[in-house]
Amino acid sequence: MYTLNGDFDVKVLKNRRKKPLFNLFLTSTQIFIFVLMDYNKLELFVSKPRLDRYLIACGNSRDRAQKLYEANITVAQAFYPILNLFETFLRNFISEKLTTYFGDEAWIINEKSGFMDDISLAPKYYLKNQVLSAERNTRGTITPGKIISEQPFGFWTSLFEPRHYTLIRGYIIRCFPNKPSHVNRLVIYTTLKDIREFRNRVYHNENICFNNITIDFTNAQRIKTEIYNMLEWMDVDLKNYAKKFDKVDEEITKALVI
Repeated sequence: MYTLNGDFDVKVLKNRRKKPLFNLFLTSTQIFIFVLMDYNKLELFVSKPRLDRYLIACGNSRDRAQKLYEANITVAQAFYPILNLFETFLRNFISEKLTTYFGDEAWIINEKSGFMDDISLAPKYYLKNQVLSAERNTRGTITPGKIISEQPFGFWTSLFEPRHYTLIRGYIIRCFPNKPSHVNRLVIYTTLKDIREFRNRVYHNENICFNNITIDFTNAQRIKTEIYNMLEWMDVDLKNYAKKFDKVDEEITKALVI
């Protein structure tokens, strides 16, 4: 999608068969140009089942369906900075708190034989196996920083699961000093789970623009609010910093006029 700002006399270009090479739609201040691929070709490479949901939501208009598919990608793209920052801030803050709790900067390595090895975590031993996997894949000297940065988001959110949380005596609740009094482990874990599931949809090019068959970004907007709430509970400056990169509402507004 291309954007033209200001006043322009724009004509739809046509090829020899008089078929539009691109489509336009306008808001009060901008003209948006969607360069459309041949729908059958897009369907071949994206897959028919994936595109069909967009087609149904758009009343079987192939042009609108393709525009909505592209808008979904653009909205997802707008979430990348916020999701990335949230994951980074949370990971490092949890690690800082556990460094204090264990009195050990290398806790993530040394606790393989500590709380991560507790019999209550059998047979999966998720945390321990994630650390072992990161160590096997690390080039050069194994350091706490390398192992921490290699852990997936699920590693950090799983620390709020009951068994892990109990083994570290709930110390990581201190990552949220500004949380409301009613917010407990369950609220935090449930919220993190929602954010993680949404994050996975964004990173795997799944749709985030539907409520059943209706075009609806309500859930995406709810997730953004949850991210900002959690950042504020950690430190209000983190919330303000993330907002510098936030273009989610702008992209949703564009998508909703398709």
